[in-house]
Amino acid sequence: MTFARPWLLLLLLLVPIWFLVARRRRPVTVRIADGLVASRAAGPRWRAHLPGWFRALALVGLVLAAAGPRLPGDRTTVRKEGISIVITIDVSSSMLAEDFAPSNRLEVAKRQAIGFIRGRDADRIGLVAFAGEALTQVPVTLDYPVLEQAVLDLRIGALDDGTAIGSGLATAVNRLKRVKSRSKVVLLLTDGENNRGAIDPRTAADVAAALGVRVYTIGVGTEGEARIPTGRGLSGYRYEMLPVRIDEPLLTDIATRTGGRYFRAKDSDALSRIFAQIDQLERTQVEMIRYRSADESTRPLLLFVLAALGLELLCAATVSVRVP
Repeated sequence: MTFARPWLLLLLLLVPIWFLVARRRRPVTVRIADGLVASRAAGPRWRAHLPGWFRALALVGLVLAAAGPRLPGDRTTVRKEGISIVITIDVSSSMLAEDFAPSNRLEVAKRQAIGFIRGRDADRIGLVAFAGEALTQVPVTLDYPVLEQAVLDLRIGALDDGTAIGSGLATAVNRLKRVKSRSKVVLLLTDGENNRGAIDPRTAADVAAALGVRVYTIGVGTEGEARIPTGRGLSGYRYEMLPVRIDEPLLTDIATRTGGRYFRAKDSDALSRIFAQIDQLERTQVEMIRYRSADESTRPLLLFVLAALGLELLCAATVSVRVP
């Protein structure tokens, strides 16, 4: 054990001095005719000193607490199954399509992504959003609360509209390039066709394969038609029933080139099952080193001081009552 303010321990030298001075004080005396009766009524003499002893113990506890006792930190090595993941989510305007009732595609994707994050405890996870361009929201991290908040903050309109699948994938792969991990994964979720961006999605997939990154692609949306926003007016988005176009051959090719898989999510339950399948597919052993800093531990000493003062008052009122 160490102390944050060890110089305060010098005050402990004053405690025995105070105790000796208190004991040497001449007590107030009275004369009683029959001294034998008085001595028998008083009982053992040590009882009279109990309150002083407990007060001295309380002073010792206060000095130790003021000195800031600190328990030493430690280092723990934990072996767990973990991987490095970048979740890449399409935030183009078509993700507002309301075919995942009662929510739109983006809200369902966000909810399922948060559920997936909460199911991990040793994986480093990052977040990339893309539309007509791509932007890293959170680099790979173990800070899951920050990651969850970033997912909740995803919104349509923050990026130029469009669907740049190649840019989104390339940004995610770039985030994993320097990460030291045996298993690296990109979860790419989109509901459309590649129509923006300067990077070809297949080229990005080849780069991912060369770096050992597996890509799992998820096509989001029902088959046929869906209520999709086509513009924005003063009262909000304007919706029309339009055909759902997802470039499944492209998404399948991206997954195949990297050793991953393509999934099609036609409703919220299907998306939930897909995340559960990916959770079971990707597991690898990792070693985590956790450090615990040296923290001050004053609460036990303060409780000890309160107990000592309580016993002082109790003894003074019972077994150590003084008769003037």
